[in-house]
Amino acid sequence: MALVLPKSILDTDLYKLTMQQAVLQHFPDVDASYQFTNRSKSSMPFTRECFQFFKESINDFSRLHLTPDERKWLSEACPFFTQEYLDYLQDYRFNPDQVHVKFIPLNSDDYEPTAQGHIEITARGPWKETILWEVPLMACLSEAYFSTVDVDWSYDGQPEKAYEKGRALLEAGCTFSEFGTRRRRSFHTQDIVVAAVVRASKEIQGKGRLSGTSNVHLAQKYGIAPIGTVAHEWFMGIGAIKGYEKVHEIALETWETTYSTSLLLALTDTYSSKAFFDSLSKNPERARIWHGLRQDSGDPFTFGPRAKQVYESLGIDHRDKMIIYSDALDLEKALKLKQQADELGFKSSFGIGTFLTNDFSKASDPGTKSKALNIVIKLSSVNGKPCVKISDDLTKNTGDKGTVEAVKKLFGLPV
Repeated sequence: MALVLPKSILDTDLYKLTMQQAVLQHFPDVDASYQFTNRSKSSMPFTRECFQFFKESINDFSRLHLTPDERKWLSEACPFFTQEYLDYLQDYRFNPDQVHVKFIPLNSDDYEPTAQGHIEITARGPWKETILWEVPLMACLSEAYFSTVDVDWSYDGQPEKAYEKGRALLEAGCTFSEFGTRRRRSFHTQDIVVAAVVRASKEIQGKGRLSGTSNVHLAQKYGIAPIGTVAHEWFMGIGAIKGYEKVHEIALETWETTYSTSLLLALTDTYSSKAFFDSLSKNPERARIWHGLRQDSGDPFTFGPRAKQVYESLGIDHRDKMIIYSDALDLEKALKLKQQADELGFKSSFGIGTFLTNDFSKASDPGTKSKALNIVIKLSSVNGKPCVKISDDLTKNTGDKGTVEAVKKLFGLPV
């Protein structure tokens, strides 16, 4: 069985590169650690064979590098990248010694390849380096799982299914992007999906638009825009380094110094959107210059009305602002959110991931869904200080329990 590897160093999500540039500029000497969580481990354990396959793949990551053609394209497609950063990325090589993996069998005496168990993954090293491990590790682990553990599926009908989803979104007037790298079933699946939605965007004449893909390699391959701004880890890392009292102000201000007029779309829910909006309300000028907001957890249907209220209280015309929805979207949910955004007067866009790149049925029973893994890799510490994420689902906290409780109290959230 061939190793599961990224097809390119650009086979990752754009926001990992944009954050890497910002970390390189502002936090070049900070060390970081990342931790893996399998949210579906009770129902979807791994096997020793899957683990071994995944582990062997990691050792070959060091062969990946930015090619001259990729650098040229990246500088043209993403003019916000400096030549200094592109020099750094060109010299960058993954260091497999930074990644530590362990298999924990459910039965300690079972050494068979089919033995079931859990996988532990940590990555440690300079933040400017380890930041690139998250997305390709998750993508490779998912592909390893669906190559060894769950093989009751096929690619039959995938191009048609992706095309129909794209068609429906376009005809409904949705602006959308493909966001499915991290939890894709395989690289081939994502390749099929991007090809299909690109074809739909060329053939369907409507008010909708395909804005691009988060996967930088596939954006280059298909001649579309790479899409991405900032992720939770930027706020998580800065909170741990600088303190939480003014974390939103510091994180946004620091981002602005790197991307003065581009990529100003704020992710609101690292410490709850309540805390974010409370902070934003104190700085009308910042609310004015940032182009919009990304909603990624909690009830998306309460988010738009709340955002409108905040903008109106600051004397800002919310009709000039964009809301990007990116939390577990499917077609029905996206269309309902589009209708609400239109009624509220917001511009809207939709980042759609697992629904596009891991939507399969069982080959043995086409009427039964083949479940996707629910896995994450999160920043767990910087310079030895724990990093936490609270989100808008206040029961789903990430990180050190004591720090989570302290941050919740600081922002007036229920503990």
